Amino acid sequence: TAAEKGVRLGCAPDTFLGAGLQTCRKLIDDGAIGVPVAAVAFMAGHGPEGWHPDPDFFYKPGAGPMFDMGPYYLTAMINMLGPITSVTGATGTLIPERTITHGDGKGGQGPKYGQKITVETPDHVAGNLMFASGVVGTIITSFATAFPTHDGRWPITVYGTEGTLRVPDPNGFDGPVQIRKLGDKEWSEVPFTHHTGFARMAGVVDMALGIRGNRPHRASGALAFNVLQCMEGFLKSAQTGKGVRIDTTGFTRPEALPMTAQPGALG
Repeated sequence: TAAEKGVRLGCAPDTFLGAGLQTCRKLIDDGAIGVPVAAVAFMAGHGPEGWHPDPDFFYKPGAGPMFDMGPYYLTAMINMLGPITSVTGATGTLIPERTITHGDGKGGQGPKYGQKITVETPDHVAGNLMFASGVVGTIITSFATAFPTHDGRWPITVYGTEGTLRVPDPNGFDGPVQIRKLGDKEWSEVPFTHHTGFARMAGVVDMALGIRGNRPHRASGALAFNVLQCMEGFLKSAQTGKGVRIDTTGFTRPEALPMTAQPGALG
């Protein structure tokens, strides 16, 4: 509809415009880990009922761990590795009833403390992804894991023929980046290739500058649609036992930010 009307469509998240994920993008594009071959992403916890005052909606259809947090992780992966063309999924409703334990912040009980929640959507979603580039990806999002063992500082890992890249939390902008190449004895932290200090609304700024400069904006509706099809595809695949093709017609990954780009003047 936006295309028919000749207007711009943008969508969150825009955290991939931050220094952490743009540094990862540049390292991959520059061949720092050789040819990318695989990627894994984890977002795992025990659910929001212990910290959110009104968590019921997290367990309704259209929510769950994948639709809640998956957009950050999938957007980051697409920014680094390009469009996703097919997915398969496995899901489970592993803790079908939840108890709200959120407090009032003063040592007492919150207004919904003790109330029960019936889980109406999968609380654990595992997906496999095939990228147009040939990279094979895996993502797990869960509200059913008490003590996840992955390192939350680097919840995404990209493997290449010459090394491996630890990718920072895609729910932030300036997380640290680590790399280890064949022959390295240890991991090393990579200095940012881009300016730090970007924050939410960077995608709106980039859209405004794109309109002024007559260039595509980066946090686009097409990017979001690739993500949305994947998330829905995991659930559909789990229900049918079949893989799901993703329509990437006319979609290419967003242009990388120039290294000179600064908050408020992305270029």
